[in-house]
Amino acid sequence: MNMAKRTIVAMPGDGIGKPVLEECIRVLNAAGFEADYVQGDIGWEFWCKEGNPLPDRTIKLLEEHKIGLFGAITSKPKDKAIAELTPELKDKGCVYYSPIVAMRQYFGMDICMRPCKTFKGNPLNFIRRGPNNTIEEPMVDAMIFRQNTEGLYGGVEWTNPPDQVYEALKTHSQFTKNFSWCPKEELAVSTRILSKKYCTRIIKAGFEYAKKNGYKAITICEKPNVVRETSGMMLKIAQEMGKNEYPEIAVWDTNIDAQMMWLTKNPEYYNVIVSSNMFGDIISDGFAGLVGGLGFACSAQFSESGVAVFEPTHGSAPKYADYETSIVNPIAMFMSAVMMLEYLGENGIAKKIENAISAVVAEGKVQTYDMAKMRGTADVINKGAASTKAMADAIIAKL
Repeated sequence: MNMAKRTIVAMPGDGIGKPVLEECIRVLNAAGFEADYVQGDIGWEFWCKEGNPLPDRTIKLLEEHKIGLFGAITSKPKDKAIAELTPELKDKGCVYYSPIVAMRQYFGMDICMRPCKTFKGNPLNFIRRGPNNTIEEPMVDAMIFRQNTEGLYGGVEWTNPPDQVYEALKTHSQFTKNFSWCPKEELAVSTRILSKKYCTRIIKAGFEYAKKNGYKAITICEKPNVVRETSGMMLKIAQEMGKNEYPEIAVWDTNIDAQMMWLTKNPEYYNVIVSSNMFGDIISDGFAGLVGGLGFACSAQFSESGVAVFEPTHGSAPKYADYETSIVNPIAMFMSAVMMLEYLGENGIAKKIENAISAVVAEGKVQTYDMAKMRGTADVINKGAASTKAMADAIIAKL
């Protein structure tokens, strides 16, 4: 859908989110993507100053413009979060909650796509031994569909659960058998809640992607032999949907623990994987490790209401944030922007940027510290590693 100039909500967030997003916008401009960028406030700074890491003004911007580019956030444990609040807010009942999780749930961005794809020539690509002591470099091309709003990240949890919750838990025989010895005030409870509606949506998205791209199977990566109710529901929905709506696409069933082991045996077998929230987070990071690590790990998340946010899956890496020159690899951010362009129908510009990234990686002359297999110290630029800006410069030159 080629449209008039768009407005993108740019949310740099914390730490390295700021330089990678800044360079990303520079690459988008150089590639010919015309857009206005409005600043969306999010992250630790706004928690400390305002007691809210996702201010209402940012929510309103996303409601208006629908498309967001997000850098990274810092999250800290409960006690540290309270300690860093500005003094006048410390007794106001402020509770820290991850702003990116809050954003996903507020807008219902339940479908998360995390591609992990090999760039030829990347020195960080996974290799293995083949027959007769040969060396193989399997081409990884996996799309992980992660259910983004439910499961263990749903936020329904307690320490010292209230009486009505505790009494409800006692109605389950397994709780009575295994936890009745523990005083209530010493219990911490996190729930894993899945709904049929949102399991169905993420599984259907996986099937549709497989159908569109000619893949012959999807893999449901869960743990139904132990987590019987929730993982079992996901698997059952997938099996029924495959039988009734996608008979040409096989449904494979893997346990999350075994799947992590198989990643280093035959990752090229898996093209479309569907998982609940926590397991999807785990498996996507595992696949990312095969294609270069979090410096190459991008993602997109979508809602029924049309709000979409695109982000690298790495964190804010505060240990690198204060370096005079940013050293981090911005390719994950750039590839997240490529996903945004594809979503907007700007396929020509998207391909142009992806091809430029591929050319720089294959050429091997410009490498950030991770690609050069250095430790992330402040002096890596002096040792030959490219800065964040230098990597962007190289990609822009290839455009």
